[in-house]
Amino acid sequence: MGTRVAARQVLRWTVMNASVFSPLQCGTCPLQPLRIPCRLICSSQNRNRASHQSLELRLQSGKPELSLLSLLDMGFTDSQAQQIYEDTSKLRGESAAKHALSTLTALFVLGLNPSSVQKLLEKCPELYTVRESLLQQRVGNLRKLGLVEGSLQRVVSHFPQILTVPVKTVKSMVMFLREKCLFTVQQVTDTLRDTPAIVLENMDQLEYKFQYVYFRMGVKQAEMVKSRLFRYTLDEVRSRHTFIERRGLYQTPDKKGQTIIINPRLDTILNVDQDAFLTDVANASAEEYEVFRRLLAREWQEEEWQHGSVEADGDDDGDALEEEDEEDEETRGKGGYRKKRK
Repeated sequence: MGTRVAARQVLRWTVMNASVFSPLQCGTCPLQPLRIPCRLICSSQNRNRASHQSLELRLQSGKPELSLLSLLDMGFTDSQAQQIYEDTSKLRGESAAKHALSTLTALFVLGLNPSSVQKLLEKCPELYTVRESLLQQRVGNLRKLGLVEGSLQRVVSHFPQILTVPVKTVKSMVMFLREKCLFTVQQVTDTLRDTPAIVLENMDQLEYKFQYVYFRMGVKQAEMVKSRLFRYTLDEVRSRHTFIERRGLYQTPDKKGQTIIINPRLDTILNVDQDAFLTDVANASAEEYEVFRRLLAREWQEEEWQHGSVEADGDDDGDALEEEDEEDEETRGKGGYRKKRK
């Protein structure tokens, strides 16, 4: 029985490592290894037959491409290797096959284990097509921004898309936070660590959100970073703030930062679910808040419509002024020199 098990293990190792079959020496009689088709092993492991045939062609061709064997050597389980191999096969173009191995290598260098790498690539298959040199540049830039070991791995695992963003785009966002929001270097690092998706957001909308919280709510930068402000949309922030403000539970600070009442912290307003917000902060029911949100949405829509109408009227006034200027020019041409109006 033990001999049979050992023979099976040797046979499995021979087939999986396989493009070259060397004879096994047994005494003076060389035994040629049995060439059992890989199709049998694949079926025993519930692998896709079409994927196996593609793998077999790759192994026979001897090309240094991504294969199940190379994935298994990296430490992936059979199911993980099969999933990654199928994902790369679905991606069209030579870039995926060309850069897949270098992408996996770069992720392992970060200190990620095979399970984390497989989940990360499921979230962001675009990483298969990124060149190794670009990956190294982007990882190096994140390190320069203060994302050290541990923080860097968590950011990449939570938001792998950050490795697809050009270094120039990330630097522009850092400059925005430093110059427009007046964040310190550490506050920028904390924001990138807690809200890495900010690198893909529109800067105009971010600036409006920052100004709303800074001027209307009177919240300073340190509290914004602590409450992870940029994880929430502007509508979410305005809805909750306006609701408690109109209920007399929040007051905009004066120029000296003073208020008559004690305002709830931004963290207790945003970093809780709706039920906790209504119970602990707003002292209201879900029905009241839902009706308020509908009325507030209508109010915002009317404000936007009025703002658009004012802009349109301004354009009409501009056209009328241009017509008056043209008439003045014609009059000056007919009547000779006249003193220009200031």
